[in-house]
Amino acid sequence: MRMFLLKKSPLFLLTFLIVFSVGYSQDLGTFEYTKKIKPKDRICFALYTVHENIVKMTAQFYPIQDYEPFEADLQLKKNGNWETVDHSRIEYPGYTAHFRLENWDDTKEVEYRVVFMDKAFYNGIIRKNPVNKDEFVMATFSCNSIYSRHDGNIPKTDIIDNLKKNKPDLLYFAGDQIYNHSFHLIHWLQFGRDFGEIIRNTPTITVPDDHDIGQGNLWGAGGKEASSRHGNMGGYYMPVEYIKEVERAQTSHLPDPYDATPIERGIGVYYTGLKWGGMSFAILEDRKFKSGPKPITDKVRKENKGFNNLDPKLFDVPGTTMLGERQLSFLEDWTTDWEDVEMKSVLSQTIFCKSANYGQQGKGEIRFDFDSNGWPQTGRNKALKVIRKSFSTMVAGDQHLGSVIRHGVDEWNDAGYSFAVPAVANFWVRWWDPATPGKNRKKGAPYYTGEFLDGFNNKITVEAIANPNFKKDMESGDRLNTRAAGYGIIRYNKPNRQVTFECWGRNIDMNDPSSRQYPGWPVTVSQEDNYNIKNGFELPKLQILKENQVVTVIDKTSGEVISSQRIKGTTYQPKVHNEGIYIIKIGEGDNIQTIEVSAKKKNRTTKKITL
Repeated sequence: MRMFLLKKSPLFLLTFLIVFSVGYSQDLGTFEYTKKIKPKDRICFALYTVHENIVKMTAQFYPIQDYEPFEADLQLKKNGNWETVDHSRIEYPGYTAHFRLENWDDTKEVEYRVVFMDKAFYNGIIRKNPVNKDEFVMATFSCNSIYSRHDGNIPKTDIIDNLKKNKPDLLYFAGDQIYNHSFHLIHWLQFGRDFGEIIRNTPTITVPDDHDIGQGNLWGAGGKEASSRHGNMGGYYMPVEYIKEVERAQTSHLPDPYDATPIERGIGVYYTGLKWGGMSFAILEDRKFKSGPKPITDKVRKENKGFNNLDPKLFDVPGTTMLGERQLSFLEDWTTDWEDVEMKSVLSQTIFCKSANYGQQGKGEIRFDFDSNGWPQTGRNKALKVIRKSFSTMVAGDQHLGSVIRHGVDEWNDAGYSFAVPAVANFWVRWWDPATPGKNRKKGAPYYTGEFLDGFNNKITVEAIANPNFKKDMESGDRLNTRAAGYGIIRYNKPNRQVTFECWGRNIDMNDPSSRQYPGWPVTVSQEDNYNIKNGFELPKLQILKENQVVTVIDKTSGEVISSQRIKGTTYQPKVHNEGIYIIKIGEGDNIQTIEVSAKKKNRTTKKITL
């Protein structure tokens, strides 16, 4: 090899070395990581969750070198000494170790450490279950660009400093943790360096979105192979092993999937529920089963000679899918599971509407955004009709535009509230600027709030929008942490059954009394606001001798669950959409009372319930 190279020109030699170095770094993570990271620093970060007394943890390693072993240990500190409690092989590719501890006592805080070769030690704290806290706090992030052309790597120290002081009970990274479309590992390691100081001591949910798995947009179509990175025909473009590596790194620490049956080509699933701190979170994969729009848009464009003045219903064709039947079944089961749960929330990659109508990179108004969950409309409505049954709020990212929106299905405001958090670092700036003011706005509210139809004619009520400041933000070049960027804090007040959404910009000290959130925030909503039946029928008023009971309403004829929640107090009068006979179940576990009742337009009957 050496003699061969010496006979070639200097240009050839340089080209060979560049190609060799690039290929070598692609396989191992980059030359810097593989050669400059010492064995004592081999562990980059670790993610964990605790759910129903099971701890699951994924430790992320820098690339293993030379003859180093592909195995690691998890140790806990007990009585002042470190005790090994689990052992794991390190998976390749991706360099992740996976640990599982069952029969976990979540009433105590425990120190842990991941150990590699007795040289590398990564320490953190497995938190005790905050079930006794009145206020459960979740910090939420999305769209984490790590690099700015002018500024280099964008630091996250402002976020870390705030969260180290405020100590949220749960972290949710809603997708696009990375934006490199070919080398997940390199940028995933940078994500861990940026957020590791809060992740190591806090239960964390991470879910991949389109950029994480190597596409600009993703319509998963059940796992089929996509013909291009655009993905608009549906499916995944990158090799299956790449997708598996990404999902293994980002989701293996989540609670076990509701139904682990793989989709096409052996791609796994991770949709599941997480119970923690008296809360229950449904973690959705709203990209994985969604139909690709291009076959439909091509047909509509051909038949109508373009998209001008089209009725959006033309795109809502039979057979299109959003969540898919598997996830809808999961949500139905999740709706009625209230064991150790006071309130619920649904977590997805994006929200169930089109919240932006302008974008910096686009020309003119964005009318149809098929990447949003405003399409397909029938799939969107199916999802909202199930989600509202548990009076759940919804939290997501993806839109690059902070928003609080109340959704409507059959009429405005008959479904729940969603909070889309702004991008952590915002390259693709979007905004909401309707041509006409919203209807039924609150007194003194901006023109862009109120009731609207989005681009797909979905009913939405805009409560708050974090639009960019055009004089300041749009002239800020590559300083991506100033362009309508930020993150969300969600406060679940369990005794009051209220949720408060906070939307914070970057480079702000949350603890400074003079600091302000984006205009329009904070927004506080009640649990009851997430399912509003205006013109329905009343069931009898319940007077329950034991407070804060679970009440589930079932249509006797169809067997369908209409609603299920843990009520506040001892008095509750359910409402339904239609006349008929209904079954009401009050209580939980082995202590349930069932009654059969009739729905009336005005129901003055009272039922006393003794459990």
